[in-house]
Amino acid sequence: MAEKAKSGKPTSAEEISSADEVSERDGWKPEDLKMFKFLRGVLNHIDLAYVATYPPQECGIATFTRDLATAVAKYTPFSDPAVVAVSGVVDIEPYPKIVKFQIRKPDLHSYLDAADFLNQSHIAAVNVQHEYGIFGGQDGEYILEFLQRLRKPVVTTLHTVLFSPYPNQRRIVREIAEMCSVVVVMVKMGKQMLIESYGVPPEKIVVVPHGVPNVHRINATVVKKSLGISDRPVLSTFGLINRGKGIEYAIRAMPRILEKHPDALYLVLGETHPGVRNYEGESYRRELLEIVADLGLEQHVRFNNRYLMLEELINYLCATDVYITPYINRDQIVSGALAYALGCGKAIVSTPYLYAEEVLSKGRGMLVDFRNPDGISQAVDYILSNPGFREEMEARAYRYGRRAAWFNVAIDYLDLFHGIRSLSRSAPAATSAKRTTDTTDRSESA
Repeated sequence: MAEKAKSGKPTSAEEISSADEVSERDGWKPEDLKMFKFLRGVLNHIDLAYVATYPPQECGIATFTRDLATAVAKYTPFSDPAVVAVSGVVDIEPYPKIVKFQIRKPDLHSYLDAADFLNQSHIAAVNVQHEYGIFGGQDGEYILEFLQRLRKPVVTTLHTVLFSPYPNQRRIVREIAEMCSVVVVMVKMGKQMLIESYGVPPEKIVVVPHGVPNVHRINATVVKKSLGISDRPVLSTFGLINRGKGIEYAIRAMPRILEKHPDALYLVLGETHPGVRNYEGESYRRELLEIVADLGLEQHVRFNNRYLMLEELINYLCATDVYITPYINRDQIVSGALAYALGCGKAIVSTPYLYAEEVLSKGRGMLVDFRNPDGISQAVDYILSNPGFREEMEARAYRYGRRAAWFNVAIDYLDLFHGIRSLSRSAPAATSAKRTTDTTDRSESA
């Protein structure tokens, strides 16, 4: 049986992220925490540093880093975490106080200075969030200079693992793996690709799912009313908008969806990616608006062109009947947007990029071909026309999301940090990996 949706007002951002909300109703009991033998040690002092982009920079990795650091801090209240923020411009909005040092993306010397800063600090372990585009140099290779200089043990989280990397991209990931104690990927396919395409030793790779907010299921009708969209089937896509999102294919699916669901509304939530905006302005968004006008969909497609705060985003997701990710790049190995939709227990229609193929297996979503409006319309219609099927899909998605809630992901990362904290960077790389050989997959297997 699918779980019944809980009615009530939308949950606040503070309540959403609180680990204290885990209850017996969710299948957890306080004594369950005894399974984590390291927990007593977790509550002791451990100072961690995160190297990544960070808010107010509008970037998915910045949001991920903030959420991870916040979740870990709940278990380490006496620690003093630090962020080394990677920024691409000289002037940026003031960072919060957790940011102790800044790396200027194009300035190689700032990477070396950041490593020196951490070497001289009280930091016990470092977490690097890696994606080629956020670091300077060809394919972001300046991060290698940072790691070569750093003398602290490192866990690197890979947000991109390319199925067919260029030689330089493969070299960078291999060297990162050599210099780090542990490499984290978010799906099992990522681990397989690292082993087969990059030659990374399997014992160095750990699978930890992408974290999601701790959201209790809310009656969609209540949330729709608060957003002024009552009594309409709601479809949505969110994230920083760029051409890789494939939103035009979801828009072109709307006429057929409207044949059977004439009040349907498609919400495109989020502003244009800042990097895309700097390169081509709002040309992609204008193209989407032209498609909407050509198809006469002004009353059925709505854009919210701004960066959404967490509470707003969760409210929109809770109001969604079908979440759509029509991405066009098969190589995409992670999607924070899709992870959040799973965390909110949404019925999902997606193209079969690598991350979606894995996390939407076992009935957690429906996959359609790339660039296929007809496939999207048929899947959406089936979900909206079959409430029992939809409820079962939502329940499966929500169960997966419970395992990936930030309070669980934080425990996985803390286990890794505690395992490497006493290691010296001069020690053989395999030493740190040995501890994780029996727990290299922390993702949900059900």
